[in-house]
Amino acid sequence: MPLSEEELRLLEQMERALSEEDPKFASTLQGHSLRRAAHRRVILSAVAFVVGVVVLMSGVITGLWAIGILGFLVMLGSATVGLTALRGRPLTMPIHGSHGFTVIDGGRSARGPRPRSSGSFMDRVEARWRRRRDGGFGW
Repeated sequence: MPLSEEELRLLEQMERALSEEDPKFASTLQGHSLRRAAHRRVILSAVAFVVGVVVLMSGVITGLWAIGILGFLVMLGSATVGLTALRGRPLTMPIHGSHGFTVIDGGRSARGPRPRSSGSFMDRVEARWRRRRDGGFGW
């Protein structure tokens, strides 16, 4: 959805205020677009992934399991950074007291809350078995 004229005017005012307040920071932002930075992160993470594969394989060939684990960790970290950059989401650091893991675009929460069934697990299994036996197939 495009910005309205008033929103564009406010955005331009904010840009001017930023460039007057901190011209060095404003010039830094103008020189690098976010898309270009994300593209650069994807390329660097791909190179790091390949390096991780090489380190992992050299650890396997030499029989030094610590080197293999290091290579795997490099691969895992670079894949995480690369996929985050591809999705266009910033890397988040966990806040003190939180675990840093969230559900992103999926899971049951995206479809709404799951309806709660009445009865215990065994009651539901027995009811399903009765429906299946009576010809309702239980699903």
